[in-house]
Amino acid sequence: MTLLFPCFGGYMANHSLVLDNTSVSTVTVAEQPLVIGQEFPDVETCRRTLKDIAIAMHFDLRIVKSDRSRFIAKCSKEGCPWRVHVAKCPGVPTFTVRTLQGEHTCEGVQNLHHQQASVGWVARSVEARIRDNPQYKPREILQDIRDQHGVAVSYMQAWRGKERSMAALHGTFEEGYRLLPAYCEQIRKTNPGSIASVVATGQENCFQRLFISYRASIYGFINACRPLLELDRAHLKGKYLGTLLCAAAVDADDALFPLAIAVVDAESDENWMWFMSELRKLLGVNTDNMPRLTILSERQRGLVEAVDTHFPTASHGFCLRYVSENFRDTFKNTKLVNIFWNAVYALTAAEFESKITEMMEISQDVISWFQQFPPYLWAVAYFDGVRYGHFTLGVTELLYNWALECHELPIVQMMEHIRQQMVSWFNDRQDMGMRWTSILVPSAEKRILEAIADAHCYQVLRANEVEFEIVSTERTNIVDIRSRECSCRRWQLYGLPCAHAAAALISCGHNAHMFAEPCFTVQSYRMTYSQMINPIPDKSQWRDQGEGAEGGGGARVDVLIRPPKTRRPPGRPKKKVLRVENFKRPKRVVQCGRCHMLGHSQKKCTMPI
Repeated sequence: MTLLFPCFGGYMANHSLVLDNTSVSTVTVAEQPLVIGQEFPDVETCRRTLKDIAIAMHFDLRIVKSDRSRFIAKCSKEGCPWRVHVAKCPGVPTFTVRTLQGEHTCEGVQNLHHQQASVGWVARSVEARIRDNPQYKPREILQDIRDQHGVAVSYMQAWRGKERSMAALHGTFEEGYRLLPAYCEQIRKTNPGSIASVVATGQENCFQRLFISYRASIYGFINACRPLLELDRAHLKGKYLGTLLCAAAVDADDALFPLAIAVVDAESDENWMWFMSELRKLLGVNTDNMPRLTILSERQRGLVEAVDTHFPTASHGFCLRYVSENFRDTFKNTKLVNIFWNAVYALTAAEFESKITEMMEISQDVISWFQQFPPYLWAVAYFDGVRYGHFTLGVTELLYNWALECHELPIVQMMEHIRQQMVSWFNDRQDMGMRWTSILVPSAEKRILEAIADAHCYQVLRANEVEFEIVSTERTNIVDIRSRECSCRRWQLYGLPCAHAAAALISCGHNAHMFAEPCFTVQSYRMTYSQMINPIPDKSQWRDQGEGAEGGGGARVDVLIRPPKTRRPPGRPKKKVLRVENFKRPKRVVQCGRCHMLGHSQKKCTMPI
């Protein structure tokens, strides 16, 4: 098959090619005029334009001469007359087309591979897509280039092209570490009262730690959030690895509220100790005015010691997802797991002990398991902190998503991605809070209404002005509306009046909504997001690295921070998939009342009566 290529004096053409029995999808070539007298701002733009034309028209380009004053190229096929001569204009930096022989007589490229499809060309081709989607995969790149341009590139070309494009858009990983002192300075300058510090180590000033907490988050947590913090970490899979640490609170409507974020070179006891030390400094004397803090985590060894050192009065409990998975993997008994969850949610010691007895009837090994995981660290009946109904770590999923979205970004760009996401949350939730007209936030309002609905089935006996006896067919509970306590303990543990309390409050004409903890009110929600996280200027406007400003408790701005010594090993990194259902309580398994087998009810039992 012989192809006669038209002159490039302005064209709009569709080419459907069949080369070596391989079908190539139709390629649309946009109008790219190449005429005598055409000007280019520099020789590099000229070279790129000719390369794009050669790829679009499927012919190989051979550069005859390229220097400061001229650029000459021709078709690589012997005997083909196509040739172009571009020369520099005198007195100006532009180049212009002097001569052009635009007729092709050769067959062109007869396969999918093209010499002009270099890594640089791949990087320019995918730059716009990568700007919108940093997760754009090399395999998707090579497929899209084949579909759009009719050119086959290797996986390595696609990978290197993406790396080059990412560096052009976001800077290199090395530049990210170098910019950290200036970035921290910008956070403190644009968000006064925020904490941002970076720590380097060794004679080479290798990166070790970064800590960031915005004033808006500090203000919202201290003044409006419940005294509850979730701690966790996520391992980063970028070029220099590292670990992302986070301390997150919970707002009035049960949404996560990131308080402090850190990046460290590796998860270690020393880094956890440093993180908790920075967290303690952040809260400062304000913790003396707050109720007793409750901290939830997976209780890693280094973290337990760090919490005990810097928050000795805090109640440090287990994440129930971690504990329940260990219990499930240890015993592999569905019925036992269900009884375990009933024990977790038991509000009184008597209820808890009855569930333990049921478990011991199935397996005596639970005794040794309870020695490894003492109930006072996870059971509602014995845990001395207030969880407000939070049993698993929502921050785990948040960190996993951040690590997944940002693992290919330099550290400054990763922190900017997190900051921009937090800015979006603040804006959206501030607007949402202003639209609410109720006393309590919707999630608390729903639970209060459920309690009020259940309260009608109780008999209320008033002992005095503040104490009530709530009688039901099952048991009798004592409610004290002054101390906001009920003998069932649900009011104290969840911060909202239980059904017994609602019955007592209704009987004496009180509004049950007014007896919820202040952290559940719309007013507290609005205060949580009343401050804003201000934008950070573009890095081109940051202080010159040589001016020597202080780094706010960390490295000076004039210190050159190098990447950590750790490097990502070769090969594809393993990905741990955290499914949403893993963060929820397992579904209850039905047990038949006739045959006592799991998985079906008595109505559907097939055993003969």
